[in-house]
Amino acid sequence: MKKTVGVLAHVDAGKTTFSEQILFHGKSIRKRGRVDHKNAFLDSHSVERDRGITVFSDQATFQYEGSTYYLIDTPGHVDFSSEMERAIGVMDYAIIIISGPEGVQSHTERVWELLNKHKVPIFFFINKMDRIGADIDLVLEEIGSKLTKDICYISEFSLAGDIPEELIEFIAERDEYLLERYIEGEYDRDLWLNSLRELIKENKVFPCFSGSALEDEGVLNFLEAFHHLTYTNYSDKGEFGGYVYKIRHDEENTKITYIKALTGSLRVKDEIYYNEETSEKVNQIRIYNGNKFTSVDQVFAGDLFAVTGLTHAKIGQAIGTFKEDFTYNMVATLKSKVIFDESLNVKDVLSALRILEAEDPALNVVWDENFKQIHIHIMGVIQLEVLKKLMEERFNIEVDFGPCEILYKETIGRETIGYGHFEPLGHYAEVHLKLEPMERNRGIVFKSLCHTDHLSIWNQNLVKSHIFEREHRGILTGSPLTDIKITLLRGKAHYKHTSGGDFREATYRALRQGLEKTENILLEPYYNIRIEVHLDHMGRVLSDIERLKGSFDTPEILDNKVIIRGRGPVATFMDYTMEFTSFTKGMGKINLSFHGYDICHNPEEVIERINYNKDADPEYTSNSIFCSKGKSYVVKGREGEKYMHCL
Repeated sequence: MKKTVGVLAHVDAGKTTFSEQILFHGKSIRKRGRVDHKNAFLDSHSVERDRGITVFSDQATFQYEGSTYYLIDTPGHVDFSSEMERAIGVMDYAIIIISGPEGVQSHTERVWELLNKHKVPIFFFINKMDRIGADIDLVLEEIGSKLTKDICYISEFSLAGDIPEELIEFIAERDEYLLERYIEGEYDRDLWLNSLRELIKENKVFPCFSGSALEDEGVLNFLEAFHHLTYTNYSDKGEFGGYVYKIRHDEENTKITYIKALTGSLRVKDEIYYNEETSEKVNQIRIYNGNKFTSVDQVFAGDLFAVTGLTHAKIGQAIGTFKEDFTYNMVATLKSKVIFDESLNVKDVLSALRILEAEDPALNVVWDENFKQIHIHIMGVIQLEVLKKLMEERFNIEVDFGPCEILYKETIGRETIGYGHFEPLGHYAEVHLKLEPMERNRGIVFKSLCHTDHLSIWNQNLVKSHIFEREHRGILTGSPLTDIKITLLRGKAHYKHTSGGDFREATYRALRQGLEKTENILLEPYYNIRIEVHLDHMGRVLSDIERLKGSFDTPEILDNKVIIRGRGPVATFMDYTMEFTSFTKGMGKINLSFHGYDICHNPEEVIERINYNKDADPEYTSNSIFCSKGKSYVVKGREGEKYMHCL
């Protein structure tokens, strides 16, 4: 049996130390490393060892009682959340590490949300129980209030002996059939163990264990329980299919594509198909254990492996028999200008950044032709420090970065219909789009209500592809559009004159024309805020949150400390940590984690500062082009619908 297991946590919860212990007990490593000693097996990059944090999602493999395990140690720092989420996409099970003294922290809650979104079964391990302030009951209560009531604490696990009655009762409460068996006095061990396995797999029960990873207390008990309470059902039959979840480049800049196999098998020299049109031959198959690998001739469903030979594959891409690409939630909230010496060739700098972008698509490297500048998207300032070192170490290029700026987005406030017509001489396409606002953080959704009598499926799919081929700009600041449902109502093509690109032009014009007729809303990124301070600082913190345009829940007072939870704009809170550390003299705790986008707190100021001219954007116009008597003419945006051909 093969299982891919991810270890996730808030930074400094002991995630990497826990992973070291698991690998040691699985006989994958002979000596346990430590983060503070800079010799952790899975923190092999110099950046990770220098900073003492996990930056990259590296994997290891081990055997345990006949099963093959692929263990992924993920970054815990919020700046590298996108790397963490990409790893989630291939996990069969996840282990959330919670620090006993700290309890459930803000990033822990975000990890929980992402795992639930991707339907990954979860185990908990409460770590650092040897530390002062660690209280198992308080942490369990916190998990119950913030994450799930279906937490099942197991102090000791053994296949021998009877199952504790309180555990049987807990299982029975979650299924009517099992409840009947419990009332009837059924104590068959296999029934309850198998039922627990199924409930865990279905995300209805979340087992919890505790111990100290540093002292190796409770880890072996956890591994034994995890092994017997988990299972997978991969099939080697049928054609190969899977997902690309990571991309790296070696010293010679050879592209290494990491894949999770979900069905079938793959051999060296087989061709992998993706994008329905592209196929490439696999030159080499590697099984990685840390930064070392073993070459193999064949892999099967359930395996986590890497290949060389794929030059066009992208992270999140479905390959083989799978067609639906993986979608990610974590997005960058900041952007920064890349600064480099004028003596450097801009093409060399851009080429190096493109390689890093292939490994982390969230970077979204942008070349601004007008200002001759390179911009990147990031999640935090620590990420910039890491990028700076990577550019120097891997490409021998010294760069710096400008001040971080907020990445805004735009949406609409009410429904509208946009019309676009593109008919210069020898071309023809018409598109009618209904635009509807959606709830926050849903992105763009497309639907077609157009009858095939009016527009063929092929052309309808063209419209859809043009909607998703790029981020479209709003009209307030030119920021990306989001949270909009776009419905294709009608469309028209010409049997002779419609050619490539015509529907792109009509679609873009319909989208822009619709935006110009409705209410437009500017959105900005928000943080979840969790602050823990002495009672003496409560008034100052609450005043600061209000001053920074945030909001907060009723403070939770525990003895002489107070815990404050709230949310606030990234723009106002991004530099607050230094101020907070100063007035608390380092004795307070503050956690800021990305919460999503919401209505901007100062839209007029932002719009004025960005000064985007929607009428001067060379890539977008709401004007339609019509043709009459062999001559083309332009119809201004709002007037266009009067001239449409399929109203």
